Amino acid sequence: MKLAVLITAVATIATAEAFVSPALPAFHTSLAAKSGVPPKKDAKKGPSIAGAIFGMDLWKDRKDSNDYGARGKKKLTVGKITEGKSYVPAGLTAAQYNAVRGKEKATKDKNYARNVAKAGKFEDYTDFYLKRGTDTSGSWIKDITRGHRMVKTKYDYSGKDQPNYADMKQPEGIVGKTVKKGLKKK
Repeated sequence: MKLAVLITAVATIATAEAFVSPALPAFHTSLAAKSGVPPKKDAKKGPSIAGAIFGMDLWKDRKDSNDYGARGKKKLTVGKITEGKSYVPAGLTAAQYNAVRGKEKATKDKNYARNVAKAGKFEDYTDFYLKRGTDTSGSWIKDITRGHRMVKTKYDYSGKDQPNYADMKQPEGIVGKTVKKGLKKK
C-alpha cells in the first residue's frame, strides 16, 4: 500500500514537471545582436491606432440624436410619388397616393408627439405601496381588488343610476337565428 502511494506521488510530480518551462536567463544572446534587429523601445509616442479609433467621438455634434423624442428634431420626410416613375396602387392617382401617404405621416407624427409628451411621467412605486397600506398591515390582500386599482369603464356596472345591460349597444353582425350547416341526410 505504501509502495503504491509512493509510486503515484513520484509519477504525479514527474508529470507536473514535464509541463513547466525551464527558467530562462535574462540576457541577450549574441545571435540577436548579429541579426541587426534593434532592441524594442518601451517608450510610446501618442496613442496606438486602436486607441485613436476607439477614442473617437463620432456623435459629438449630435449627442441627443438617439434620445427619446429626438425623431421630431430630425428632418425626416416622406418621398414624393411621381406619375410613371413610382409605384401607385391600382385605383389611385399619384396625387391621391401622395395625399394618403401625407395623411399617414401626419397621423404617425401626432401619435409620436403624444407619446413623447407622456415620457418620464410615472408614479413612484413607493407611494403606491404606502397608499395601499402594504407596509403597515396585510388587510389589502383581503380586499376585493387585492391591492390593485381598478380602471374606469365606459359603463357603471353597479346598476345604480346607470342604464342596464339591455340599454347598451348590442353587438353587430348576427341577426336572427343561425342555422347549422351540414351534410344533408339521404
